[in-house]
Amino acid sequence: MSVLKSGKIHICAFLIVVICELIGTHKVPLGPGVLLFLPMLYAMILGGIISWPRLKLIKLEEMNKASAVLSMVTLMLVAKLGVIIGPSMDKLIKSGLALSLQEVGHFFGTVILGLPIAILLGLGREAVGATFSIDREPNIAIIAEKYGLDSPEGRGVMSVYICGTLFGAVWLGLLAGYLAALKIFHPFALAMGAGVGSGSMMAAASGAIKAVFPEYANEILLYAGASNLLTTIVGIYFSLFISLPITNYLYKVLTPILGRPTDTSKKEELAK
Repeated sequence: MSVLKSGKIHICAFLIVVICELIGTHKVPLGPGVLLFLPMLYAMILGGIISWPRLKLIKLEEMNKASAVLSMVTLMLVAKLGVIIGPSMDKLIKSGLALSLQEVGHFFGTVILGLPIAILLGLGREAVGATFSIDREPNIAIIAEKYGLDSPEGRGVMSVYICGTLFGAVWLGLLAGYLAALKIFHPFALAMGAGVGSGSMMAAASGAIKAVFPEYANEILLYAGASNLLTTIVGIYFSLFISLPITNYLYKVLTPILGRPTDTSKKEELAK
């Protein structure tokens, strides 16, 4: 791979890792809980700074090459999770119902909460693509096949995908760390919730939970990895056959109630 020959990328990555590890983990009290600031957060911020086009430290071509490494790193993470999951298969079997029900939680958050808010904000059919799931790669494929990415639904799914790529890991890392610090949820339940179908988001969330419960480090990775895998596999069929049809139905029902009355485009869509 050409990225392996780019000395500038390796030097920048090495310096970012060293700086972030030297900064370390910091806890900021916030109400009854604590916000955890992990090295991963600093790394994303520093990476965003050095890749800012005006600074001209890294060219766009070099950024595209560096992004190819992400798949390699994800494979390493998956391999580690597999080594942990194998010896603990009996624990996963015992918690099978809990792992299965977490997919309902994803549906509740995106559709039941997200769709009405999107309609109130004035989104048209974009709201369907944006809220029928957490909009990762498999969900994009569903919308692309059914509506096309140049459709309103396609614009909705891609908008959430881009936001999730840019801010998802940071947001989930902070949220998971704060909820874990409250200690009102069992660490295994939080770990299951960390598996949202994205490797980077799962890593950020499970890392924050591990920082609060270091004595359950392996178990947290176990449940987070299993939940993430289940979400990736089962979530495709759940989104295609359950979530997307229900989102379409709720959109037609809620738009006349919550939509802006001056928006004639929505009325035309509903009349089709």
